[in-house]
Amino acid sequence: MQEPFQQPERSWLRKFADAERGVVVGVSGERSFTVHLALAGAVVLAAAVLRVSLVEWGLLALAIAMVLGAELFNCALERLARAVTEESNEYVRDALDLAAGAVLMLALGAAATGLLVFLPRLLSAISQQN
Repeated sequence: MQEPFQQPERSWLRKFADAERGVVVGVSGERSFTVHLALAGAVVLAAAVLRVSLVEWGLLALAIAMVLGAELFNCALERLARAVTEESNEYVRDALDLAAGAVLMLALGAAATGLLVFLPRLLSAISQQN
């Protein structure tokens, strides 16, 4: 019988380097993460152009971090599932669907946050044009 995998002791520097590698893997190898990252960039640009308040910046940053973090967890679960089995498995399917559902919930919450921050400014700008 094979012995269970034991993670070797790592320094904090090594842990951060591994985490950075995970983000790079997400950016370079996961299309969904890249889409979320591009949307995050658009939100940051819009926030800068519309000169949102410090509190609004905080809310937007938190929403962005939650969606990107959830997407990384989802990507990790997808890769782990592919490593474990290539066969159809209802438990693996359910786990992947649950993870995708979590990303969806956070993305919807982030979109609502963006609307609450940006919509009043956009409506005000439109009404001043008329």
